Amino acid sequence: MLTVVDGRSPLTITSYESDLRSLLEHLGSEDALLAVSGTRLDSYFAQLRLMGRKSSSVARAMSSCRGFYRFLVDEHLVEVDPSTRLPVPGRAQSLPKALPETTIDALIIGVQGNSALDIRDRMIIEFLYGTGARVTEMLGTEVQDVDLDEMLIRLMGKGSKQRLVPIGRQLAQSLREYLGPDGRKQLATAQSKSRLILNQRGNPLTRHGVNEILLRRARASGVEAAGLHAHAFRHSCATHMIAHGADIRVVQELLGHSSIATTQRYTGVALTTLRTAYESSHPRASGLS
Repeated sequence: MLTVVDGRSPLTITSYESDLRSLLEHLGSEDALLAVSGTRLDSYFAQLRLMGRKSSSVARAMSSCRGFYRFLVDEHLVEVDPSTRLPVPGRAQSLPKALPETTIDALIIGVQGNSALDIRDRMIIEFLYGTGARVTEMLGTEVQDVDLDEMLIRLMGKGSKQRLVPIGRQLAQSLREYLGPDGRKQLATAQSKSRLILNQRGNPLTRHGVNEILLRRARASGVEAAGLHAHAFRHSCATHMIAHGADIRVVQELLGHSSIATTQRYTGVALTTLRTAYESSHPRASGLS
């Protein structure tokens, strides 16, 4: 239902299913799920908070619950929607966490070696940071989506929306090396299709595989691994571009944000970084009581 009507991603659908299974386990039976009262739902979500669930997780579970009962009412499986009394929780707008530029530089430099996996891993880091792509967008990229003549990559974003992003000089160098005889061709098998990034068995690399690579490379390079995951490079790309003077609408287009409000979160990060740098380096910024 979610796939057909709402166009949700597989990951979102999996999360919604998990939310509804948890509610079912709490209530004990499908009959109880159909007959639950609004008060009982209130109690359930209060319990989730007491168990230490993040507010964002509780908000998503409430959204899953409301969508589920709206569906039941629309299909005439229940007469009354017990979720109507649930509050619509406001989500706290926490600032995205960007990696320092020095950390990214150290991570890239730390990927030494000329094996196919070394070449691939350097390219992955350059791709994530250089394009600001979501990890799913990068992993869904096909070889034919890379145009090194025009210096563009075609990405498939949320809602199956395509966009073209520019290829920078460092990423272009990494892609040429990876697409050369010592890179992807050493990983591909007769069964490998046109997916750009492959694992060592010639199959498409997974999100989990990317994060494992990043953590392993961080440890080998002596880089702090806390907060190091694929999505952090997307945050870092946007934050560093804005900090270096990029127009916010250019960053919006690069990241594939449908709303400028989403991109504006990164201006807060850039200002926070600017203030920290100012206070630590300007001779008149500190030291006064």
